[in-house]
Amino acid sequence: MQVNPVFVESAVVFSMVLCVHTAVWNQLSWCCIALFIQAFYVQHKWDRLLRGGGAVFQFRPSANSGIVPGCMVMPLLGLALRERCAAAGNVYFERFSVVVAVTGMMLALFLSLLALGITRPVPTNTCVMAGVASSAILYTAKQTLTVSEVIEVLEVLLIFVYLSLIVLYLLPRCFTPGEALIIVGGVSFIVNQLIKRSLNLAEVKGDPVNYFLPVVVVGSLLLGVFFALLFCFMESETWVSSLFFHTMTAVLGLGILMPWLSLLIDRHPIMWLLDFVTLSDKRLLLLAYWLLLAAVAAVVVLHQNHRRQAGSKKHQASTVVRKYFHLLVVATFVPGLVYDRQLLHVASVGCLGAFLLLEYVRYFRIRPLGQLLRQLLTLFLDERDSGPLILTHVYLLLGMSLPVWLFPGPCAPKGLLPGAGGLVPYAGVLAVGVGDTVASVFGSTLGEIRWPGTKKTMEGTATSVFAQVIAVAIFLIFDGSINLNSTYSWIVGSITMVAMLEAYTLQIDNLLLPLYLFVLLLL
Repeated sequence: MQVNPVFVESAVVFSMVLCVHTAVWNQLSWCCIALFIQAFYVQHKWDRLLRGGGAVFQFRPSANSGIVPGCMVMPLLGLALRERCAAAGNVYFERFSVVVAVTGMMLALFLSLLALGITRPVPTNTCVMAGVASSAILYTAKQTLTVSEVIEVLEVLLIFVYLSLIVLYLLPRCFTPGEALIIVGGVSFIVNQLIKRSLNLAEVKGDPVNYFLPVVVVGSLLLGVFFALLFCFMESETWVSSLFFHTMTAVLGLGILMPWLSLLIDRHPIMWLLDFVTLSDKRLLLLAYWLLLAAVAAVVVLHQNHRRQAGSKKHQASTVVRKYFHLLVVATFVPGLVYDRQLLHVASVGCLGAFLLLEYVRYFRIRPLGQLLRQLLTLFLDERDSGPLILTHVYLLLGMSLPVWLFPGPCAPKGLLPGAGGLVPYAGVLAVGVGDTVASVFGSTLGEIRWPGTKKTMEGTATSVFAQVIAVAIFLIFDGSINLNSTYSWIVGSITMVAMLEAYTLQIDNLLLPLYLFVLLLL
């Protein structure tokens, strides 16, 4: 019997929605179910538009639209965070989490409206379903949010609309609609929060560590958009253009981002960073260890490129070789999670900024490294890097880092969450570093029985679940702060559902899997 993998993917996502609904059980969780139903209907309209070439923008080929998994991430994340913050009695972050959930729903509804607006003939049944779901969600938002919170949601929606137009125009074939919703939606929320906090400096409070990510994201966005538009009208490969790129990057970093960050943390960022890094010998040892691993990664890249040049035929990195980098990232993140999560937070934000800057240098062919980076990274391209940007390594970093960045510290007494919540910061390591790596390696080398409708194997999925359970046991040994409190069945069930999602999704699993595992472990 022919099995449609999109249906199975949607069924797995729906099972996760039901898990969240069972744990939360309020008006917003019912809205999530309504959102899923309308997204399921709209997804087929988007898929038809992509197959027929009528989707206005060019999205990533060889993948479905991903509307269902993309639409549900932000609302489920907001609901799970709200539940934790309500249990901790933190009213401010409880309301903030409600804004996150409603914002995610509004962005998903906008994407659905866009699909219905450009579909011909107009799908009557889908329009009715979307209208009923939209009415329920809008009514609940009206009853739940204050006026200032409604304005905040509308601000994010406005930023999302303009940012989507810019990003999807400048970066064709880089994202599916679902991936664009997650990435552009997240960036829009970060931009709005940074603007809001910058305009209310008197009310700015919290750990200075938390301000590095918004500033790096906004700075990278400004740099990329500015030069993408500029190099539409001038050649980017000349030494003059390269010198201008380096000069403007320095001006943006030292003249805008540094003073901006200084206002937010009320101290010079470089001096704060030096004091932060040299606070203990353990941090210096961790930094030295991470630099060693970075050198090992560079050696792997150079060695693989040397093999390609020495070979008589075209050489392309295999799945096993690509997973070397997953293992290196696991070796990077686990010591940071065990010994110093704040240092890991800052270091991962710094790596994100460096990765994006190097990708700009490669994409624009900025001298002297642009052409060299193109030659070195071409070896590791796969079918998902079909657009002008190579984002595989960025997605890997995001998948490992997002659980660390999203960890609800203000809602965690003494920085710890009870039960399965203790594994929340490890969600990226489990889903991507261990699960996805083991599934790919064992599935491609030993797998024989394929899941119906996909190229993934049952052996790969089974070994993935087993490896993640073993990893949890190892984390329990080395991290004494984790106390699972007899939540083993929930953890195994969450890992299994995410492993099934990995088997059937055609979206970027490095981005999607950690977020869903994060939500399930947070409940």
